[in-house]
Amino acid sequence: MPHALARALSIFGHPMLVLPLAVVTLALARGERVTAVWSAAGFGAFAALVMGYSAWQVRRGRWAHVDASARHERGHLNRFLFVALAAGAALVAWRGTQPVVALGMAMSAAMILAAMATARWCKLSLHMAFAVFAAWLLRELGMAWTLAALLFAVAVAWSRLALRRHEPRDLVAGAIAGTLAGAAFWPLAARWMP
Repeated sequence: MPHALARALSIFGHPMLVLPLAVVTLALARGERVTAVWSAAGFGAFAALVMGYSAWQVRRGRWAHVDASARHERGHLNRFLFVALAAGAALVAWRGTQPVVALGMAMSAAMILAAMATARWCKLSLHMAFAVFAAWLLRELGMAWTLAALLFAVAVAWSRLALRRHEPRDLVAGAIAGTLAGAAFWPLAARWMP
């Protein structure tokens, strides 16, 4: 039972799920249904791109699994994610229609960059980084939302330890990356929000 619970928490705490849920929740709370739909579609397209890249690496024999568990696989995936997010952020910023979306993508790219920069010393938990970042995003909805999201982040941290995917230092590094990105997000976003 504990292993099944840890696996479920790890799946629901995946960056490709936790961040989109936070963004869509924010849009819906603001009454921006169209933004919520377009955000969900954008995240879905990005997830399909990442899964397509991962499947391609497996078919080529470079990766053992789409999960990118081996160190060299993570390195390839993180480089791909960084380039995709940075390019997406630049494109959205260039179009000038959604500066806050561009900022979110840039912060996501920064967390990936932090994982790449610290790879020598630890396996920074992107699950933890994005769960904490999502909690910071939900801060706009009130303290109860933030605390619930932080409790979920703690549960995700437990799951990553229980599944032996990370060491405590990896989770602390992820929490720091998510906190830095989240703490910077709202002050920067305030410059572009109506």
